[in-house]
Amino acid sequence: MKNGESIEIEVDLPVSMDAAWQAITDLERMRQWYFPMLPDFKAEVGFSVEFNVECEGRNFFHQWEVFDLEAGRRIVYSWRYGGVPGDSKVSWELAESGEGLRLTFAHTATESFDTDDPLFSRESCQAGWEYFLNGQLPAFLDKN
Repeated sequence: MKNGESIEIEVDLPVSMDAAWQAITDLERMRQWYFPMLPDFKAEVGFSVEFNVECEGRNFFHQWEVFDLEAGRRIVYSWRYGGVPGDSKVSWELAESGEGLRLTFAHTATESFDTDDPLFSRESCQAGWEYFLNGQLPAFLDKN
């Protein structure tokens, strides 16, 4: 992804605000649908975590730091990869809507990633977020 590019996804979910908030901020719940290898997570400004994700035989050392929070409604954290140029942020915002809520998600590059690497392309990132937000998260919430 290049500096300034953003992936934005809105998902309507037939669950309570609390259920969705817990799914995106509670460590045990996040491990079930998001990243099973996540070592720790706290919805607190200043909290940071690092963890490795293997993909296509490569290691991607994720580095996150929470820098904006409105408990129960919005969380924003930086998203970097150790040893890889580039920086970004992800934001998750919940709002009541109809018989449930609307999750508004954005992943925005604030410094370009390696655009020659197909795994850092906007299309690859979009596909990953679609998998999580339109597949994994709703399936998890349906079961819990």
